[in-house]
Amino acid sequence: MGQLWIKNGLFVTMEEDKPAFRGHMVIADDRITYIGETAPNPAPEGAEQLDGSKLAFMPGLVNTHGHAAMSLLRGYSDDQNLQVWLEQKMWPMEAKYVDADTKAGSLLAIAEMLKSGTTAFVDMYDRMDQVAEAVKQAGIRGLLTRGVIGLCPPEVQEAKLAEAIRFAKDWNGEADGRIRTMISPHAPYTCPPDYIERFVQAAHDLDLPLHTHMSETLAEVEQNVKEYGARPVEHLDKLGFFSRPSLVAHAVHLNDEEIALLADRGVAVSHNPVSNLKLASGVARVPELLRAGVTVSLGTDSAASNNNLDLFKEVKFAALLHKGVTGDPTVVPAAEALRMGTVYGAKSIWQDDSIGVLRAGMKADFIAVDIDQPHYYPLTDIVSHLVYSGSGRDVAHVWVDGRQVVKNGECVYLDEERIRYDAQASFERLLRA
Repeated sequence: MGQLWIKNGLFVTMEEDKPAFRGHMVIADDRITYIGETAPNPAPEGAEQLDGSKLAFMPGLVNTHGHAAMSLLRGYSDDQNLQVWLEQKMWPMEAKYVDADTKAGSLLAIAEMLKSGTTAFVDMYDRMDQVAEAVKQAGIRGLLTRGVIGLCPPEVQEAKLAEAIRFAKDWNGEADGRIRTMISPHAPYTCPPDYIERFVQAAHDLDLPLHTHMSETLAEVEQNVKEYGARPVEHLDKLGFFSRPSLVAHAVHLNDEEIALLADRGVAVSHNPVSNLKLASGVARVPELLRAGVTVSLGTDSAASNNNLDLFKEVKFAALLHKGVTGDPTVVPAAEALRMGTVYGAKSIWQDDSIGVLRAGMKADFIAVDIDQPHYYPLTDIVSHLVYSGSGRDVAHVWVDGRQVVKNGECVYLDEERIRYDAQASFERLLRA
């Protein structure tokens, strides 16, 4: 890969002591080797040079919850509540998927994510070998897991758990380390307690983290109390779920005791503001979670409930939504919202030692945003502009692991025309099936 020397760029480092400055950054192979206001001394010999004067550089965004292959169902069922949307619309269509559909949907989602500045994403689905192959091809970073719904006979449960374990073993550390894996029972309301305990044991055996949906709707919480005599947080805690490093998606309906327990157990929360609003699931108590010390990151959920995968929109919604519901404009400042999409995203997937900030020694996962546009002027506060004015459509270039994977807005390793064609063909087949 060699060396890259970016000159005169505007760098949004996400470091608290020096969040933004104009200067230089040098990449050697997969790492940032220098970043500073002055030119590197000595100058890197033979390095490719990039004029960064009309660009803002920042860490790649981290999408901590999604289902990539569901991009095929974008717009298929809108304006429904979660249970109707899921049980009457999504599950019947997903039951028709074959490998080619999962691959087509995953490539479509990955192309969209890369082009809008996401360099790492969490994915929970089935047929995960297809997703992993798409990650490998595209050059993105993925934390992947075979999500398992346990509402099925014991022999089917057994087969699903075995598949989840096999996938986690086979793919962890693949694609030059860009792929890592987790263990994931889908949710407390779709997996019996004894089945969840088996997933927890598998995570212990494999030394892997756990991921699940939790407390997304009020109905789900009430169902959990009715069936098991406990709210989802206490229920999962009793089952040993939080004895492993854990990431939960949504966590919309929490009380004070649950927030304190999540903080005590070190559980990370993936906040999905757009999906939760669209499905009318509610508004997560993000300010309280942050104050309690819970790591809160951002996820899009699937394109079937969002309907796009532009994490810049989640950053903006995270900054705006909580101002509106609390009546406090200071509650989630722009910088904190951007940290949720970068620093806290990296921490949520246990990779904050390598990604999430621009710093010498860190992995070269970063993006270049075209700020030579009217909505970025005047250049007053670049962090404010990125959060409140910008969008994923402003992303010009993307690097993951030191390799450029998006150049001038186009994916380097993906045939976007073919991806669009295959996605349309898959959707039409699913409708006919």
